[in-house]
Amino acid sequence: MHGGDRIAAVLEAHGVQFLFTLCGGHISPILAGAKQRGIRVVDVRHEATAVFAADAVARLSGVPGVAAVTAGPGLTNTITAVKNAQLAQSPVVILGGATATALKNRGSLQDIDQMALMRPHVKYARAVKRLRDLVPVIGEAFDAAQDGVPGPVFVECPVDLLYAEPTIRQWYGDSTPRGNSIAERAIRLYLQNHVRRLFAGADEARVPAGTGMTAPVPDAARVRKAADLLATAERPLLVIGSQALSDVAQVRDLARAVEKLNVPVYLSGMARGLLGSAHPLQRRHKRRVALKQADVVILAGVPCDFRLDYGRHIRRSATLISANRSNRDMRLNRRPDLAVPGDAGHFLTMLAACEGIGDPQRGDWHAELRGRDEEREVEIDQQAETAGDGLNPLRLCRDIDSAADRHSVLVADGGDFVATASYIVKPRAPLSWLDPGVFGTLGVGAGFALGAKLVRPDDEVWVIFGDGAFGYSAIELDTFVRHKIPVIAVIGNDACWTQIVREQVKMLGDDVGCRLAANDYDRMAQALGCTGLRLDDAANTAGVLEAAKTAAAAGQPALVNALLGTTDFREGSLSM
Repeated sequence: MHGGDRIAAVLEAHGVQFLFTLCGGHISPILAGAKQRGIRVVDVRHEATAVFAADAVARLSGVPGVAAVTAGPGLTNTITAVKNAQLAQSPVVILGGATATALKNRGSLQDIDQMALMRPHVKYARAVKRLRDLVPVIGEAFDAAQDGVPGPVFVECPVDLLYAEPTIRQWYGDSTPRGNSIAERAIRLYLQNHVRRLFAGADEARVPAGTGMTAPVPDAARVRKAADLLATAERPLLVIGSQALSDVAQVRDLARAVEKLNVPVYLSGMARGLLGSAHPLQRRHKRRVALKQADVVILAGVPCDFRLDYGRHIRRSATLISANRSNRDMRLNRRPDLAVPGDAGHFLTMLAACEGIGDPQRGDWHAELRGRDEEREVEIDQQAETAGDGLNPLRLCRDIDSAADRHSVLVADGGDFVATASYIVKPRAPLSWLDPGVFGTLGVGAGFALGAKLVRPDDEVWVIFGDGAFGYSAIELDTFVRHKIPVIAVIGNDACWTQIVREQVKMLGDDVGCRLAANDYDRMAQALGCTGLRLDDAANTAGVLEAAKTAAAAGQPALVNALLGTTDFREGSLSM
């Protein structure tokens, strides 16, 4: 049983079904061991995609996603995706290859200080140095990824702990000098002792059972105080973020709790879709105005960062209640009047269970917010009908919303077009929307779609790309084809980094670095084995989207290259 087999046994014990990777000699035994255990090994074309896919699996399944990458550049290629997982609070396990333990800092292939590189971006980082520690360390990593505030973890797995012991002993034996000089005898003794330490006690390690971690439960007294504050509120408002859905198993209970609270709610990030596509409590537009009017604001897993203008969207006279697993996030930029440490989702279910919590009707407040939403929807409908050169992106998003199956997962990867879609394309159910999160990372699309389709093989998976963002994912069309992952991709092709150019031209009078070409991405898709479709006439939209759906239903990935016109829908929306 080599080290790769031992790692695979730990993955199996923790319920891991998929291992994402880009192959390398440093990690080959991990891949072989996983395959032997029935874990599906999915190889991609860039290591960042492997981590993004693992991230999506974690978010949708509740089981930490796992990526294995080779040493040196294999690991450095993951940093953006790892940082994205850290800021999005996703439990991802990164297994990194490394040079042999005796060759560290001796100029061997792809040997760098990987621990210094990874430590700032993960919750747990450990370099394994003996085979006996390999199994328990990976078990610790799984626990750390899920404990408290979820996040990525890293385990460095040197190559001489992964291959079979006889092979490693032969490698070291072949490297041992044969002479009798003092120096040669010293090296020989050192290497013999080193190998002995590598394998000593290896069979004593036992594979830990994968039990998962319990979400931190809020203090009941603080929940009761929150209930009292809510009971006296005339204009309460609830804002729910991704962290509230960290405990995937309780998502349905969370949705029922929000309904019982009977408070107008804005959903962001992974929380989109929590109440379905058209729930009467959910508000979609003019959040800033609503926050300025509210007298009690509950932030559930939402920090006061740039998305809430560092807390300034909430008026100072309002009572602010914040529930969060992270003490730092709970107090970021603005201290709440009532802080509730613990899982935000559990806080809401406990709050809903308090006696009398859903009694106040607050009809005028609900009606005011609902009327404002309806007015904005009319405005969007009017803007969607405006004709011009190229497709109207608002109209296209309306058509995508109509075409997507009720069992769909929506993946967002881009700037202007994707942000437009976020106003219009409505997630159908809980855990059916994937965006990068607070880091605003471009390039998540292929990896997120890959992970989503593996976790939810019977659902349609739509990935909405900006044409700029698609550049990061383009070659992964090959991955979808090779692994028979039939996703539907729609590229909003306006030949520009539009979200940037809007403000850049206005402020600096120059579009330098912002213009792209209206490329034939549909032909690229065809060359890589996908169904590639070009959409440049609004009259054909329904037929083209239906053709993409038909191809995906038949098992072939499909890409729609939609040539957009310009719009001022998101003018002045750049946020920092």
